Amino acid sequence: SSGINAEYGDKKCPFTGDVAIRGRLLRGTINNMKMKRTLTIRRDYLHYIKKYNRFEKRHKNISAHVSPAFIDLNKGDTVLVGQCRPLSKTVRFNVLKVIATSAADKKKFSKF
Repeated sequence: SSGINAEYGDKKCPFTGDVAIRGRLLRGTINNMKMKRTLTIRRDYLHYIKKYNRFEKRHKNISAHVSPAFIDLNKGDTVLVGQCRPLSKTVRFNVLKVIATSAADKKKFSKF
């Protein structure tokens, strides 16, 4: 679900504000929603270790601005975020779409 048809005032919203989405589009799982209009997504990936000919699990946390158009987000949902200009000290991404919803706790590695 995208938040294009909403009536609200948010200057950092990619649909109604003055923020342009350019650069990378990333997919991640919502990890933290304790901030106002900001959430943290977790991106899991595998890193190859040449010496042992194996992969190790790694993750990165990314802060993203969430528009008031997305009212029913929960921890564990999979979202699509787009890169934009720096919105604050740590926020450089904006939530664009909810891909999948999940009620389970997604702290574990979700690559498989």
